[in-house]
Amino acid sequence: MPSFSWRVWPGLVLLLFPSAVSADEESSLLEGWRDVWLFRFFINVLGYSTIIIPGYLLISYFKRVNYLETGHGICYPVIKTCVFGGETKSGLLDDVSVAPRNEADSGSPVRQAIKLVFCAAGLQASYLTWGVLQERVMTRSYGATTGDEEGEKFKDSQFLVFMNRILALTVSGLWCVLFKQPRHGAPMYKYSFASLSNIMSSWCQYEALKYISFPTQVLAKASKVIPVMLMGKVVSRKSYEYWEYFTAVLISVGVSMFLLSSAPSKHPSTVTTFSGVVILVGYIVFDSFTSNWQDNLFKYKMSSVQMMFGVNLFSCLFTVGSLLEQGAFFDSLAFMTRHSEFAFHAVLLSVCSACGQLFIFYTISQFGAAVFTIIMTLRQAIAILLSCFLYGHAVTMVGGFGVAVVFLALFLRVYARSRMKAGRRSAQPLAQKV
Repeated sequence: MPSFSWRVWPGLVLLLFPSAVSADEESSLLEGWRDVWLFRFFINVLGYSTIIIPGYLLISYFKRVNYLETGHGICYPVIKTCVFGGETKSGLLDDVSVAPRNEADSGSPVRQAIKLVFCAAGLQASYLTWGVLQERVMTRSYGATTGDEEGEKFKDSQFLVFMNRILALTVSGLWCVLFKQPRHGAPMYKYSFASLSNIMSSWCQYEALKYISFPTQVLAKASKVIPVMLMGKVVSRKSYEYWEYFTAVLISVGVSMFLLSSAPSKHPSTVTTFSGVVILVGYIVFDSFTSNWQDNLFKYKMSSVQMMFGVNLFSCLFTVGSLLEQGAFFDSLAFMTRHSEFAFHAVLLSVCSACGQLFIFYTISQFGAAVFTIIMTLRQAIAILLSCFLYGHAVTMVGGFGVAVVFLALFLRVYARSRMKAGRRSAQPLAQKV
């Protein structure tokens, strides 16, 4: 495999001395340059900036001229919603998103058990299928009729992000239309921050599978509680309990054991490379920012589905703009027409992602975050086993022990958080009696 510097220097020559190369050489240099993930990342960011910079200038202008008081005309409601919003922040969404869960009126135990099985089955089916398809699309080729043929690999992770977001936008939009939602008050542009970090984390998630194994990626997701805590300190000024730091250290130890003991393999989808680790770190950082920014957005009166709609609206705007500017949108559509199997996988991938998000909202509203976390932790463990079975990933004894340490730490977090919440509930009546 060519080294990174060997692939970068031709691109620098093309940028600095464009007249020194012929048209054929220019085409081949650009093709080699596009294979460098860092170049693709910067091209994507450049595409997003063509939307972000004009948007920032417009928002600054409307605020500077005090458009909320001086504006009028047919565009006034749209500009008011996008730039200024409709309402001020509430305390903590007390009357909107915390209300749906009511254990007293939850029905009979049998009915609750059926609901729990439904939620667990829906989450497992959605995200296990999504994980298997994700690895299939990013690490295997399409169009090979015999074992000797290499086939054609799909390379544009950003198109897959767009496919996921456009379907999620459609589903959340229909949900907001069909079911009553709280009055929306947040300025629409504030969703763009979470949206940008969300699409970049998703791009890193897909792109990383070209350089690391799927089990490594799953464990890295499990360890993202560490950067989430760091981001919480920086962004939201949060404080954490001692057991949260303890379990974070356990997770770090378990992930390190797994990564350092990974058995070498000839298949590219089972090898962990330095590029894969860097992309994975990018995924964790971007995803940590997304969750903390969304926590701040929930201080406005909004439901989870409204959040889903707002974030996916900007995600579609950013990704389709960048894809069209690069010319990659129609290239990806052409790949879909050449390989109907890929088209089916891409659509099913998007359906699983959108349905999974709805199952998340429903499970949390019915059973709370603790039950949801347990279900998703089990899903991660099953996903690792399923990936090893389907795609032949080798896990050593030490690596398996590291995986066990990670999931033990995750269950300890759920148990400690549940005990802490139970202690707070029991302390409230005593305070009222006093």
